[in-house]
Amino acid sequence: CVGPPMVIYQTDEDGKRLEPYEEAVIEVDDTYTGSVVELLSSRKGMLQEMGPGTAGQTIIKYNIPTRGLIGLRNSILTATRGTGIMNTVFNEYGEYAGDIKMRDQGSLVGFETGDVTMYACMSAQERGTLFVKPGEKIYEGQVVGIHQRPGDLKVNVCKKKAMTNVRANKDATVVLNEKKDMSLDDCVEYIGDDEIVEITPISVRIAKNPKMNQKNARR
Repeated sequence: CVGPPMVIYQTDEDGKRLEPYEEAVIEVDDTYTGSVVELLSSRKGMLQEMGPGTAGQTIIKYNIPTRGLIGLRNSILTATRGTGIMNTVFNEYGEYAGDIKMRDQGSLVGFETGDVTMYACMSAQERGTLFVKPGEKIYEGQVVGIHQRPGDLKVNVCKKKAMTNVRANKDATVVLNEKKDMSLDDCVEYIGDDEIVEITPISVRIAKNPKMNQKNARR
């Protein structure tokens, strides 16, 4: 199992906490400059330089806490429709930047062990983006998707359609979305403090950390 990435802090002579900062250089189409600047600023980045690049592009240079880079590359690719290019290099240790909101959305968490059904997926996909598809086996506590709103939501993606439930016409009109495939890097960038990545020879899955759940239950 792999937990969320963590940076190495240091302490200065006055006892203040210091954290690593990196220089991030992003090359982006002019159309998406505003979106990229907003993303970097939300991660406590400090704009150092902005200027024209090649035709129709802008080069942006930021000094940003290493914590703020976790998951940022995928966010930039999404905001720029796959056209943004980011390179980073360690810069220095600086003053702790405070809390950084890494994720605006919660997780969809399975609360039943079993086989994923199409019937359940049709309902669950209305709540967000799924990582699973019909026929896959999941277990209680596994993260099965991204919630479209802040906070986690427990869903039952193993629910079977009742034989007496007459909804044939509606079911025929519902199109099941493709699941979102997550690589190991994607999973490590996605997980929150209470989540872990489980790696096996045949699968890479995200789950809620049972140790964190036990700590929260004691409080």
